[in-house]
Parts: sequence; C-alpha cells; structure tokens
Amino acid sequence: MTFKKIMIAGAGVLGSQIAYQTALSGFEVTVYNHHIDTATRRINALKEDYQRDLHLSDEDFQKGLDNITLITDDIGAAVEDADLMIEALPESLELKKDFYQKVSALAPAKTIFASNSSTFIPSQLAPFTDRPTKFLNLHFANRIWLFNVVEVMRTSDTAAEITSQAIDFSREIKMVPIELHKEQHGYILNSLLIPLLSAGLGLWAKGVAEPQIIDKDWMISTGAPMGPFAILDMVGLRTAAQIEMNTYAATKDESHKAVADKMKKMIAEGHDGKEAGQGFYHYPHPEFADPEFLKK
Repeated sequence: MTFKKIMIAGAGVLGSQIAYQTALSGFEVTVYNHHIDTATRRINALKEDYQRDLHLSDEDFQKGLDNITLITDDIGAAVEDADLMIEALPESLELKKDFYQKVSALAPAKTIFASNSSTFIPSQLAPFTDRPTKFLNLHFANRIWLFNVVEVMRTSDTAAEITSQAIDFSREIKMVPIELHKEQHGYILNSLLIPLLSAGLGLWAKGVAEPQIIDKDWMISTGAPMGPFAILDMVGLRTAAQIEMNTYAATKDESHKAVADKMKKMIAEGHDGKEAGQGFYHYPHPEFADPEFLKK
C-alpha cells in the first residue's frame, strides 16, 4: 500500500463514505468529527447499501468497521502518524481555513493533505497550510462504492510524486482516478452536473413547475434514472444550500439566494434529503423510484 494510516476530517455524507470505503480496503482510518454519535450513525447506515450493491456479508462489513477509529475535538490525536489526511468538511472557506491552520500545526511532516471540496480549488486552500507542495484535491462522487471516480486536482506547487501517490491510493481503495491537467472550479463532474441542478432549482424558485414534475420531464425525456431534485436529495440540502450561498456571495445574483432560502426552509422543517428520510422525496422508498412515477 502507498499509505497505511488515513485521517478523514468530517463524517458528513461523503466523509463517512470515504472513511468506510478506505477502511474496507484495508487501511487504518481515523475519523475526526465533532459528534461521534452522528459519525457512527452515518457509517453504520452504509451497511444496507454495501450489502445490497456489493453483496457484503455482515462479517465483511464488520471488517471495514474494525479499521475505523472515531475521535472528536482532538485534531492532534486524529492526525497523529497519518500518512494522508482527507478533509471533507462543510463548504465554508472560513471553517476550512481554521481547520487547516490547526491541523498544519499538529500533523507530522510526512502527512499529505487533500480536500474533497466541491466548491474550492486547491490553490484556494493550500495557502492555509504549511505544506503547499503536499496539497491537492481528491473529489469523490456520491455513493462512491458504485460511482467510483475520484478527480485528482493539483496546484502548480504540488510535487509530482505527491500526485502519483494520491493516484496510487485512489486505485487501492478501488476508485478510478481522473487526473485533471489544470485547476477547474467544479472539476469535470460538477462542471457538467451543477448547470443541470441549478437549472432545475431556478425553475422551481421561479414557480415554473414543482420539483417532481421537473424531475419527471428530465427522466422521461433523457432516460435518466433520476432528475436534479432526486440528485439533490442524495447530496443533501445543507450542502446544496451552502453552495448556492457561496455562489450568491461571489456573484451577488439574487436568484441563488432565493434558491438557498427555499432550501433552508425545508432544512428547518427537517427535510434535509435522503439521510433525513425526506427531502424533495420520501425515503427509503422515494416516489421517483416507483415504476408508476413516470406514467402519471
């Protein structure tokens, strides 16, 4: 293995998935998250998905869990002896800045830093650290056990051997590494996906149609298994709302704030997406998965 010990900072939707996939692949994983009970719940909730999609037995799934250690409020203990630290914190630049400044002071010199940020490119984050030559972004798609792509984005300062090691690690956790030749906001995946999601949200915000109707049109017209609002449920509305607010802050386009406000209202009502049991659809049996959904 390229590395042995991996630290994951943040056990949100993707952080929990990255942690478990890495642990299942045989690495020692430490998860740093403020609420251990939340991290435990999210990681354990992956069992049904891994058993359904990858046919893991109870014993197989437990082997992954056995490689995970959960730590709260002690960054130093979490990053101690880590070969690689993957940050998967909420999409707030100030929050990430504070974290990187703290972890830089505590991490061993050998530790490579990587961010899973969907919003910020590595050259925006590397200056917050003490190791710009050992910094890059590793961007994972949601449901990584099935959609096993990791986009590898470096800066002009990232050492070539660090990129190579990150690519090797990606393969070792059963991902397909996609190396970008230059920095790009949104990488490849989100550069293609975000316009679809934004268009759907814009139609909803303007009152053109309800989310389920927008999804139905897209699914019937393209043959896609889900529409933009079902995808947003998978991502989680908190993340989507934060991205819309970040876009509003950068562009001052009021339409993004209007969309974020509508999602914040849903979040306040507990409708945060699939993980919460309800977002634009109800889970675990969402309406869009019903064969009759496209026939009405």
